[in-house]
Amino acid sequence: MGAYWWRTCWLTDCNYLEQNQQKNVVLIKKSCDMATQSYKSSSRKILLGQDNNSLVFLFAVNMLMFVIVNFLKVVYYLSEIPDEFFYQQVLNWVSLPAQTDTFLTRPWTFISTMITHHSIWQLISSMLWLWCFGFILQDLAGNNKLIPIYIYGGLVGSLSFLLMNNLVPVLANHVQTVAPLLGAGSAVMAIAVATTTLAPDYRVFPLLNGGIPLWVITLIFVAIDFATLATGNAGIGAGHLLAGLVGYFYIRQLRRGSDWGAWMNKFAQWLDDLFNPEKKHNVKSSSDKHFYKTGTKPFEKKANLTQQRLDAILDKINQEGYQFLTDEEKAFLKRASNEDI
Repeated sequence: MGAYWWRTCWLTDCNYLEQNQQKNVVLIKKSCDMATQSYKSSSRKILLGQDNNSLVFLFAVNMLMFVIVNFLKVVYYLSEIPDEFFYQQVLNWVSLPAQTDTFLTRPWTFISTMITHHSIWQLISSMLWLWCFGFILQDLAGNNKLIPIYIYGGLVGSLSFLLMNNLVPVLANHVQTVAPLLGAGSAVMAIAVATTTLAPDYRVFPLLNGGIPLWVITLIFVAIDFATLATGNAGIGAGHLLAGLVGYFYIRQLRRGSDWGAWMNKFAQWLDDLFNPEKKHNVKSSSDKHFYKTGTKPFEKKANLTQQRLDAILDKINQEGYQFLTDEEKAFLKRASNEDI
């Protein structure tokens, strides 16, 4: 086959490879454009799929719940309805009660409490820390770890709140006066500890004298978190502590090859297939996604460095994270960057 030459075309942010003899053009997607092209060509997943950003999804859900709750509060205010009716008829139906008899009539609050905030300051605090640790976790571990850890942390926090207030005598004696649980505190704690367990020496603000180690940021977060809970219900503090342990053991098990969140991702995939049945019949192979068909075989490369291999490794990074690459795959990426494949 004849010689090949590259020329860069920025019209669609792609690279075009031309063969002088056959004049066939092969369209190869750039790695930076892979997400955009995938979004346009495949069905749009709404849960845990890799097509969307899990961190943005969690952020949007929490913001949406906050807007809905406070919109209803404004409606009650404009209708001159006393605040206690708003708490009884709205907020208490999405926050987790400490009383078991009340909880049994509102079992969904076991989950709704972890995505609902009433105070703007509580929301801002939770979302800032979620973004801080969640961004790093998603960047290092891939797109499908963040939501499972968030859910596990929130569930453990809810369970601890219920058990502590009903089984510990000193707390059970006053359970009827305990305010409902509300907020993403336990879920964020799980993500913070999981991220730090995964990369304790990760540097934040690298331009600031080499950066601040992630474990230092986590210590500050934990200190602030428990300081604000010092005068509150002990069940909440215990929930945050146990949620942190969940984040720690999640990463420990992940390193051993056991992903506790795999079933959640499979369930989300099943739901996605259920509501997008046409996707099963329109699945394109990797070659169909990356190459333009001309009727003849436009290009064949026998060298070790291939665009197909590079795309497969980039897909693996997007799904699982860079640290899960093998030494051979990391070496391939380095060679590819040096040779500008």
